[in-house]
Amino acid sequence: MLKKQFRIRKQKDFENVFSKGRYISEKFLTLKIVSNKLAFSRFGFIISNKVSKKAVERNRAKRLLRESIRLFQDSIKSQIDFVFIPKKEIIGKDFVEVNECVEKLLKRSGLLEK
Repeated sequence: MLKKQFRIRKQKDFENVFSKGRYISEKFLTLKIVSNKLAFSRFGFIISNKVSKKAVERNRAKRLLRESIRLFQDSIKSQIDFVFIPKKEIIGKDFVEVNECVEKLLKRSGLLEK
């Protein structure tokens, strides 16, 4: 699980990412990124009711995304805010597929250090 300091939790932080950030999209996941003035990167996850009406499915998708980010966290550049927005197609995907999609997004954004 991500520590609280690495999560985006305030509405104004989400609004900042959406107003100033840039989009990168993959099959079933969209990433919005913007730089921050902190010494570390932060991550937020937004899953709407349009993705699934069932909270169980939305929460599972968030857990899969959080775990994937936790594994990549050491190799992600700092001072960036990330907001992940899954699409309907994420429902029913397993961890391997989600992890591959997250890795592709991070590589395309150029924010994954080797």
